[in-house]
Amino acid sequence: MSTKIEWTTETWNPVTGCTQLSAGCANCYAKTIALQMQKNGVRKYMNGFTVTMHEYTLNMPRLLREPSFIFVCSMSDLFHKDVPFEFIDKVMAVIRSTPRHTYQILTKRAERMAEYFATRAIPANVWLGVTVEVPSVKYRIDCLRNLPASIRFLSCEPLVEDLGELDLTNIDWVIVGGEHAINARPMKEEWVLSIKEQAEKQGALFFFKQWGSIGSDGVYRSVERNGSELQGKTYKAMTTVNRHTLFG
Repeated sequence: MSTKIEWTTETWNPVTGCTQLSAGCANCYAKTIALQMQKNGVRKYMNGFTVTMHEYTLNMPRLLREPSFIFVCSMSDLFHKDVPFEFIDKVMAVIRSTPRHTYQILTKRAERMAEYFATRAIPANVWLGVTVEVPSVKYRIDCLRNLPASIRFLSCEPLVEDLGELDLTNIDWVIVGGEHAINARPMKEEWVLSIKEQAEKQGALFFFKQWGSIGSDGVYRSVERNGSELQGKTYKAMTTVNRHTLFG
């Protein structure tokens, strides 16, 4: 369950698999990993990238003794239409039973997330986020801002277009990152700076994750070589909850 994702400490995948929905899905890292796992004979990925529920994994967070930040469904989307609300209820039951952990749930299916929580309380130890990678999906922010989660966040990754003007009312945290893929699309510095400036003006914390496979100079390199500096500085602001701060 441990992970290299900088803004969390663990991942938990009670669901794997997904289907393409918007522009950010074109070079999906999770699909690439899942198909490789299937090829390698890993039991959990015997269905490849077909949406699959793994009920046997539900107990995993209970086995983590230390308070952790847990990214839910890094290899799927919990609110995919093929995941029944009844199964999501089971996931939420585990979340409620482990208040020592903080769960980060990120989705592209903002409307279905809103539908689910319209009749259910959001656990206090859940952060809700939506992916916003192109202007045409900014409506997801409106779905998110109206949900009474303890923390609401945006993941603008992979950022493949200029998002333009953003209304960040009731948004606590904004993550930005470039695409990591063989066929990666470039992310322009001015797009990132625009989001950073808007976040600062509207009181949201800003986290710049990485340039991805194409650097600020437009050159294709490894993600490590391209790094995460924005005009010579790093921006890794983390939001807080009442109990603790991530990595702090």
